[in-house]
Amino acid sequence: MLRAEANDELQTVVWERLREGEDPWEFMEELPTVDELVVWMLRAELIREDDERRPSPARDYRLLRQIALDHPPLTRTVWTMLGRLDQAS
Repeated sequence: MLRAEANDELQTVVWERLREGEDPWEFMEELPTVDELVVWMLRAELIREDDERRPSPARDYRLLRQIALDHPPLTRTVWTMLGRLDQAS
């Protein structure tokens, strides 16, 4: 269900950017994948449950790891995202 919702959201973003005249060759690579969007949605849910407090980097890492443990099909996506976050730091 989350994947369907994420897919709908991504399609809306693509449609809006196309309507604004953007070239899909320029913006498609910067959009998250459906699974990445699902992970961000699950992360947002966990933050809401924690009184909407922004997590520290260490807590964020634990949140993402917990998502991977709770949703095994997203494990590869979570680890890829964590790798990118490590590179950005």
